[in-house]
Amino acid sequence: MSEHTERPGRGGNAADAEAVRAVLGGDVERYAELVHRYRDRYARYATQLLGSVDAAEDAVQDAFIRAFDQLSQCREPGQFVNWFFLILRNRCLADRRRGKKRSGLDDVGVALMTAPGMASDRVEQREDVYVLQRALMELTEEQREVFALRHVEGWSYEEIAAQTGASMAALKMRMHRAYEGLRQILRKGE
Repeated sequence: MSEHTERPGRGGNAADAEAVRAVLGGDVERYAELVHRYRDRYARYATQLLGSVDAAEDAVQDAFIRAFDQLSQCREPGQFVNWFFLILRNRCLADRRRGKKRSGLDDVGVALMTAPGMASDRVEQREDVYVLQRALMELTEEQREVFALRHVEGWSYEEIAAQTGASMAALKMRMHRAYEGLRQILRKGE
């Protein structure tokens, strides 16, 4: 894995450490490197958690602003990605608790399925993705998070446990329940 695709729980990242130290030293333009490196990946995570592209973009942007404002509190510059993930996760969970949702998956699905020039097989694939996204939104917050981190982001259970503080047994139980919940939800839709 290259230094620019470092995932949480995978040790220090020299490029992150260098950028953080530069920003703290006054070269604030270097913060853009960190934003560029992690924005898209964590927008996917936030979208899975919040069920809305717009809400996810807002959450990621807000998390990057908070991280910039509090960068001096990042004790291990090489662990920026771990520290940032916790800021974003807390922001997403707070939004979910408040029931914040600006644009639902209905809007996303309609936009995907009605895009001009889409081949019919691609439309069917998009519809399948849309059905799965809607089903995921019916799971509990904890089930949806472990599912997204494991299957969308490709994290191991060890990485998820390190970042969320949940035990391996709890994560595996959440995943089992997520699979069972998805099976039931998808059967209802057949």
